[in-house]
Amino acid sequence: MNIQNIAKTPRNTIFQGDCIATMRRFERGSVDFILTDPPYITHYRGRDGRTVANDDNSRWLKPAFNQMHRILKPSGFCVSFYGWNKVDLFMDAWRAAGFRVVGHLVFRKRYASSSRFLRYEHEQAYLLAKGEVVPPACPIPDVIDFAYTGNKLHPTQKPVPALLPLIECFTRPGDLVLDPFCGSGSTLEAARQLGRDWLGVELDERHNATASRRLLSPLKAA
Repeated sequence: MNIQNIAKTPRNTIFQGDCIATMRRFERGSVDFILTDPPYITHYRGRDGRTVANDDNSRWLKPAFNQMHRILKPSGFCVSFYGWNKVDLFMDAWRAAGFRVVGHLVFRKRYASSSRFLRYEHEQAYLLAKGEVVPPACPIPDVIDFAYTGNKLHPTQKPVPALLPLIECFTRPGDLVLDPFCGSGSTLEAARQLGRDWLGVELDERHNATASRRLLSPLKAA
């Protein structure tokens, strides 16, 4: 969808383009929850040679999280994956935007994504809060199993089952879940499966097309 002439924050839509420019057109305080997997700023290159856009610089980091904080509702939560060896850059961006760190998540793999000084067998994310927040009624564990997707749809594709408990914990049916770095649409698919509205932005045209096809397909029966 084109970002021109957005009257209010849309729902169940995926925009193709720069997420900073797109989010600037969204209404302040209009999103209930953000779950996002931004570039890790690690010059990622998969075994098959695929790369991730803007993974070679941090220029987007502060303005992107500034916009996320602006459009998130007061007392809302954001879960952001991050590159562990660039945690100083991410933490600086989160705090500069106004987010408060209230938790840390580890996603446990049964395989190593790489091996050098250690075998790297986990992904990680921080739980961020906007203002004074109310803890969830049933907090989830801070360690979540992370199945291998095969990265068939995206070079760093996240598994939907690992995202479901986050959305279920921090949202209610009908809430709006945003992923401004939506890739192949895993966050949006998890939100859809749980009866939440979803909103995504993706810079890469190919991944945008993948996510759009995925979210427009009928839900499979359980």
